[in-house]
Amino acid sequence: MAATPPGDGVDAIIRQWQQVRPDLDCSPMAVIGRLSRASRLLERALKEHFAQYGVEPWEFDVLATLYRSGPPYTVSAGELSTAAMVSSAALTNRIDRLVDKDLVDRELDATHRRRVLISLTDAGIRAIEDLVGHHLANEERLLGGLAPTEREQLERLLRTLLLSLGDQPQTPTPTTD
Repeated sequence: MAATPPGDGVDAIIRQWQQVRPDLDCSPMAVIGRLSRASRLLERALKEHFAQYGVEPWEFDVLATLYRSGPPYTVSAGELSTAAMVSSAALTNRIDRLVDKDLVDRELDATHRRRVLISLTDAGIRAIEDLVGHHLANEERLLGGLAPTEREQLERLLRTLLLSLGDQPQTPTPTTD
């Protein structure tokens, strides 16, 4: 007989609900609770990891989004806001901080005066090229408790869930000169 895996924090919560409301099916709570707790634990671990390099997770996200767009590493502020899933006001604040660190530039689009373009600076390119390897190694460490086949299964299941919730690609398109 296979050993029962140790319980987690959600198991204790489900047991409490079963005691006070045995008539309820708490299985959705078991899934959502675990996703929520995993998200918080992963966010904390990522924040701690990036702090070692003097970077906030949102800074990495913005730099990585610009870098993934490919040369010339420039996208519109609107596309960046959509990709980062933050409001334009929040993005403006973030861009201001990255401009102050000389990691990105901001300029008006010469062909469309109401459109703002955000570009990686040379320092921004160097920063993201250095950080991405460390980030991937950290993510590998964080997923170390799963076998490769479990990771693939989890990836498929999470993709199915995200699509059922209406998630769609939010990748910005590069701006060409």
